Amino acid sequence: MSLDSNADSSSPGSEPVTLNGQTSPIGRVVALLEVILCSDYPTQAALAATFAALGYEPYASGQLRLGFVAVLSLLDAFLLVGLMIFFLHAHGERPRDVFLGHRPVSPEARFGLPLVFLALALGFGILATIQRFAPSLHTVITNPLEGLMRTPRDAWVFTFVVIVAGGVREELQRAFLLHRFELSLGGATFGLVVTSVAFGIGHLLQGVDAAITTGTLGAFWGIVYLRRRSVVAPMMSHSGFNLVQTIQFLIVGS
Repeated sequence: MSLDSNADSSSPGSEPVTLNGQTSPIGRVVALLEVILCSDYPTQAALAATFAALGYEPYASGQLRLGFVAVLSLLDAFLLVGLMIFFLHAHGERPRDVFLGHRPVSPEARFGLPLVFLALALGFGILATIQRFAPSLHTVITNPLEGLMRTPRDAWVFTFVVIVAGGVREELQRAFLLHRFELSLGGATFGLVVTSVAFGIGHLLQGVDAAITTGTLGAFWGIVYLRRRSVVAPMMSHSGFNLVQTIQFLIVGS
């Protein structure tokens, strides 16, 4: 079964503007603009520029500020989710159909729990392979995000941020982008490649090895969504993965 096999699960009103059964040039341009706007780069850049204009800087004494990261991430999550819901309604699509499909939430959540451990195994396996065969890709010695957790309070704030802005927002975003690619921009498989590469690039701050790992994990969660047509399982897996990473740092400091 191909990744595109469940394309007919979208609502009847979700079809893009078409000509003879194909997406029209206007439909593709609109879809591309929506993908760009919801890619996270424009919204984060706009928020960062706003903060800078207000004199709220990301660094203090040479270190990344937890408050800046938390406020930026949570506002960005709120803005992105609002944009996606607006665009879906503008096309006559129901957000529930795109994000939850026709599967009950509780069974999907249970299905996603063991995927936490599969994601952890995949992530640690990739990092171990890179360290063994391509150690030069470890370009960042100390992850800048580790410096955000200096106190137990910092750890709780950071945990909340990585679950809401990471596990929840990123999986809603991934589903929306894949949905747009599937309908209008070359198909689900092409969209999976593009979004996974972009997801990895967004983590270059943590090093090339981290970017490769997160890009691969993004592809994993994207495949889960495309096969199940619900964000619940990948959301559970992603949130659990981020939570375990935070706990790991608090215990072993790395």
